[in-house]
Amino acid sequence: MGKPKAQVDGKKCFMCSGCVAVCPQDAVSIQGGKAYVDMEFCTGCKVCVNTCPVGAIQLLEVAVL
Repeated sequence: MGKPKAQVDGKKCFMCSGCVAVCPQDAVSIQGGKAYVDMEFCTGCKVCVNTCPVGAIQLLEVAVL
């Protein structure tokens, strides 16, 4: 079973940077003109999910290796 982590839909993201500003783990950055979540640092807290004005970020289960 996996652990929920934030993932970005690059087609919806318009680089408002709101998610970058609110992430308590500094796991979100802007790369290639879109938000990017570093899975190593994401704790699945959902702060970025709740902040995104266009719903481009959602929590998905990621396999734990």
